[in-house]
Amino acid sequence: MTLPARHRHGSMLERAYPPMAAEFDEFFERMNRFLESAAPSWTEPMAWAPLADLSETDETYKVECELPGIKREDINVEVSGRELHITGELKEREREGVLRRATRRTGRFEYRALLPTEVKAEDVHATLADGILTVAVPKAQAAKPHHIEIEG
Repeated sequence: MTLPARHRHGSMLERAYPPMAAEFDEFFERMNRFLESAAPSWTEPMAWAPLADLSETDETYKVECELPGIKREDINVEVSGRELHITGELKEREREGVLRRATRRTGRFEYRALLPTEVKAEDVHATLADGILTVAVPKAQAAKPHHIEIEG
């Protein structure tokens, strides 16, 4: 990848290395502001995807989704067929003074997982504790492994 040329006084050694991380952050923030201002007003901002783990036992699928600072009433969990869909919104809180830098995500979020087998949608259970949403999705009977004894 070619980096943009930087016009700066200094030694050849200084010019050979890419800009520092803070300069990249500032550049990307300015670029995001430019793109947001140039985008038509009818476009809705993209939803961000929270970090999540999907694990499986013999009887259930379990999703642990990181949603720190999000209230239970701002989260929606749905199961349709084999798809688990978690959506919601992290509302920006009111602040005093001028916000000089923001790196925490706000706005709409969305997590989708296509589960490998059929599930019991009516028995899905979700809890929110310490910023972790845990969703337990029981497998349908046909999906559970069944040991067959060999006769003979």
